[in-house]
Amino acid sequence: MTRSARPHRPRKFPSGAEPNFLLRFLDDPRRTGAVAPSGPFLAREMARAIDPRRPGLVVELGPGTGPVTKALLARGVPRDRLVLVEYDSQFCKALAQKFPLVRVLRGDAYALGRTLDPLKGEHVAAVVSSLPLLNESPQRRMALLEDAFALMGPDGVFVQFTYGLAAPAPRDLCAGQYDVTRGAPIWRNLPPASVWTYRRAVEAPTPEVKVMRLIDHAEKFAKLKAGEFGRQGDKVIDMLKREVAALKRPPRTKGR
Repeated sequence: MTRSARPHRPRKFPSGAEPNFLLRFLDDPRRTGAVAPSGPFLAREMARAIDPRRPGLVVELGPGTGPVTKALLARGVPRDRLVLVEYDSQFCKALAQKFPLVRVLRGDAYALGRTLDPLKGEHVAAVVSSLPLLNESPQRRMALLEDAFALMGPDGVFVQFTYGLAAPAPRDLCAGQYDVTRGAPIWRNLPPASVWTYRRAVEAPTPEVKVMRLIDHAEKFAKLKAGEFGRQGDKVIDMLKREVAALKRPPRTKGR
C-alpha cells in the first residue's frame, strides 16, 4: 500500500509578522516564482514606467511583501488610486497593515476581470505586474495581457519584469499588437532583471492588412523555394511564420 500524499497547507505566521518570501517560495515555487522579493533598484525602475499624473487606478499584480508598492507610492501614486491584487491570504493581511488606505484584493490575477469586479466602473490607467509570467504558457500570458488592456483601454500601460533575457509575452504573438520596450538590465538586483513595458500599437494591422502581407510574402516563399534568398532563407522562413501566427490570432473584442 502506498502512502497517500499529504494535502498542501501553506505555512502560517504569527499575528503581526510579515510572511517570509523564501518559505512562500518553498511552499509553492511555481506561483511565487522567486526566492526573494524585488530589490529596491528593480522596484524603482518599475515605478518609473508609471505617470502618477494620469487619472485612473494603478493595479499591482503579485505585490508579495510590497517593495514595488512602496516604490509606486514614492513615485507619487496616491494611496486611494493604488489597488493590490494578491493571491496569498497572509500576504494580503500583511499588505493591508503595511499600506493603510491602499486597497488590497485577494484573488487570481489570471482572472483579472472577475477579481477586479468590485472596482467596476472605475478607470484603470496602468497595470504593474511582478507575476512569474515565464512559468505560464504563452497562451495564458497573452490572455493576461489582453485582459489587462480590455480594462485599461488603448491608452493603458502594462509593466512587467523578468529575470534573464526572455520576453514576458512571446514576441511573435505581440507583433503588430503591442509596442514593447525593454529597459536596461538591472544588475544590482538579485538575480539581475529587466523591466518590460507594453502599450497598444498605434496602428494595429487589420485582418485585411494581414492578408495583404501574406500575399506579398507568398511571392517571397516562391523565391525561397527557388533558392533565390541564399543564406537569408532562414530569416525569410521566420518572418513567414510570424505572419501566419499573427493572422491566426482572433481579433480583439472591445469592452470585453
